[in-house]
Amino acid sequence: MGLFDAILGRTKAVAPKLDALFALPSAAVTLEVQAGLVSSGRAGVCWKPPAGQAPADVQAEISALLDLGEGDSDAPSLRSVEDDLGFRWLIVEGTDLDDLVTQVHQANTLLTEAGWGPQLLCSVFGLRPAAGADASARTGYLVYLFKRGSFYPFCPTGPSSRDNEAELRLKSTVGADLPFEADLSRWMALWGLPL
Repeated sequence: MGLFDAILGRTKAVAPKLDALFALPSAAVTLEVQAGLVSSGRAGVCWKPPAGQAPADVQAEISALLDLGEGDSDAPSLRSVEDDLGFRWLIVEGTDLDDLVTQVHQANTLLTEAGWGPQLLCSVFGLRPAAGADASARTGYLVYLFKRGSFYPFCPTGPSSRDNEAELRLKSTVGADLPFEADLSRWMALWGLPL
């Protein structure tokens, strides 16, 4: 960024940081043992499509790139939805967390290569209580902020309420395994997640 850009208030788009996603499968062991949580088998990629570009075309490219193995019952499946605010979600469903992380990373990479990197908002991974978990284990999500390269927990308890205590417990449980967002003001609520 040059002097005139700074004077005129122009900024460069921040490139997404995707590689920290691969820390999630190793953190899954800690999540299960210490917090009683396992993957829900669902993950999502959220982005705001630029005006004038067709998100359906990008979804078709992502489906082809990921080769989602339509005949294999264990292979992740992909679907696209639009939320109430006009954001696009690519929802990946599968039984294996390693596969979900890989598919989400590949989808993000394709979106970035297609020029949509500045529009990437986050990836979200669903969590659910493991079989035999105690009552403190709550359904929730780990949200990955692309531009920050960090995670934060989101534990909704209703359509517009969340359990901040459970979120802080999750951070303390896996904070050593995952790069967590230190700025709590960035732990935004994602109401109406399509996961």
